[in-house]
Amino acid sequence: MPLSVVDLYTKVLPRTNCRDCGHPTCLAFASMVVSEKLPLAKCPHLSPETVARYQPILDAQHAEGRWTKKDMAADALQWARERSADMRLEDLPGRIGGRLVRTADGQPALELPYFTETVVIRPDGIQKKDGTALNRWEQVFIYNHLAQGGSALPAEDWRGFEQIPNTVSKIKSMQRHVEAPLVARFRGRLQALAEAARSLGARDVTGQVGSADAAFQFQPLPRIPLLLLFWDEAPADGLAAGVKLLFDATITEHLDIESILFLSERLRQLLCGDSDDI
Repeated sequence: MPLSVVDLYTKVLPRTNCRDCGHPTCLAFASMVVSEKLPLAKCPHLSPETVARYQPILDAQHAEGRWTKKDMAADALQWARERSADMRLEDLPGRIGGRLVRTADGQPALELPYFTETVVIRPDGIQKKDGTALNRWEQVFIYNHLAQGGSALPAEDWRGFEQIPNTVSKIKSMQRHVEAPLVARFRGRLQALAEAARSLGARDVTGQVGSADAAFQFQPLPRIPLLLLFWDEAPADGLAAGVKLLFDATITEHLDIESILFLSERLRQLLCGDSDDI
């Protein structure tokens, strides 16, 4: 019989809240065991016989996904790979850019520019040309780019995220996970923003678009440009700092809404020097 958090707490654990496991209560420990797959043996007060009896039950329910915390990145990556499974590499250069190559073992691959680097797309996966891995969210939006089916060249017609159809439910996520961290990181630090943007190959277009104090155009993928506008704070005038990420009008030909958000979050990570969310 599967063990819920309550079952584990009431039937197996000592319920002393001793904190010897590193968690504040036995109930908190039970929650980690059931939902996060923490080994039962991390409780130092359980006998080896008890662990041997109940850990296989927990392993079985973990394998079924019962009560476990969902791995959103893994689910999204699996869906994106399945969505792009029918894509022929030979068809992609004319549609999204890049060039076809043969790997050392003779496999076909697509080399695709990605910011200042190159990713290699093979039938069995995606990685950077130097052999290092992309994080899972990067793989998600690249796989979705392959599967989306678009071929349009950028129109140089810029749109805010809220102007893209069907983004209403994602606007707060864009503000919370992209815009707010960028403002917090670069408020009063325009030179640092310029240096971070240049490190990603951005073109400084300050003064060419709008009234922003700084503007940078990025080219994360050949057919997908991004434009970042930044207004610095002016306390004397009562003006707060602000940021706006703009997308080419053709963006939805190349990425679905979720992937637009993933790409935006990755740009924020790279600019801010945040660690990967993998």
